Amino acid sequence: MSSPTYLMTMPLHAVTEVYGEAGLRDRFHLETAAFAPADRERLAVALELAAALHRDDRRVREPYLNHLLRVAIRIIRYYRVTDVDVIVAALLHDAVEDHAAELAGLPAGSSGSAATGAALAEVARRFNPRVAGLVGAVTNPEYEPGRDRNEQYRAHLAESLGRDPWARVIKVFDFTDNGVGVIHTTGDKVESSARKYRPLVPLFRDLVTRSDTPLDAAARAHILGQLDLAEERFAAILDGPDDPAAISVARSRQG
Repeated sequence: MSSPTYLMTMPLHAVTEVYGEAGLRDRFHLETAAFAPADRERLAVALELAAALHRDDRRVREPYLNHLLRVAIRIIRYYRVTDVDVIVAALLHDAVEDHAAELAGLPAGSSGSAATGAALAEVARRFNPRVAGLVGAVTNPEYEPGRDRNEQYRAHLAESLGRDPWARVIKVFDFTDNGVGVIHTTGDKVESSARKYRPLVPLFRDLVTRSDTPLDAAARAHILGQLDLAEERFAAILDGPDDPAAISVARSRQG
């Protein structure tokens, strides 16, 4: 593993490519080294819970935990958020949506609103109700059959994030990793992700610039730049599939 100083200067996707999950874990521990011992313990518990729940999950080329670590690290490093509840919720932001039954101790295959409610109650018990509320706000509801899933996803985000500023912060970091990181994805997932996420760029621009979004001016500016970069990459994927130069430019800009 590289020196701590060098590891702290690397873009997160570079850490992922070179050192994998172990490097991201080391980076997370470095980012939280100045936190109070009790706060570091809460974060360690949340990280190991996320690792256990997502142990068999993958995002195309990598363990799913890498995504959760990058989201949490961005919150601390680039946006100077030190609210431990928010960072815990970031680590667990997909736990209820993807593993409600296991988290709640229900029989395998249990799903629906009852399983979601039980899983959120377990998050509240293990951490606190605020963490559970944040996770709940970024957890997708069940989709209605016969309606476009991506449209339902956008409508859910607009409503849920519109009323919860801190959930808004978590979700925009999630989007940053998914949207800007789409260029690191391979196969059919590249185009499907671009089609899913591209219509969300205007929504996130609006949410980030709202007066009640709890980020400073520098953080807002950085996120808006990341949204521009994500849009550039979506355009390279969806509008110019036969334009190698456009894709090359999009790949050359690190996110």
